[in-house]
Amino acid sequence: MLRNGLEPWHLLIVAIIIILLFGSKKLPEAARGLGKSMRILKSEAKAMKDDGSTQPAPAPVTEARPVD
Repeated sequence: MLRNGLEPWHLLIVAIIIILLFGSKKLPEAARGLGKSMRILKSEAKAMKDDGSTQPAPAPVTEARPVD
């Protein structure tokens, strides 16, 4: 099916279709929205990663000895 993957002319066709669908005036606004969404996604992913690493480590397990 896609032995060679995406070639440059495939990307050109996709770009032309996007321009036809959205129009040249709305493309900058759409790009800004996409960029903003990507920044939010990255910051949320980083926050989730940081939350996971800030949890305290469990106390070490010690063996119980009988009291004399």
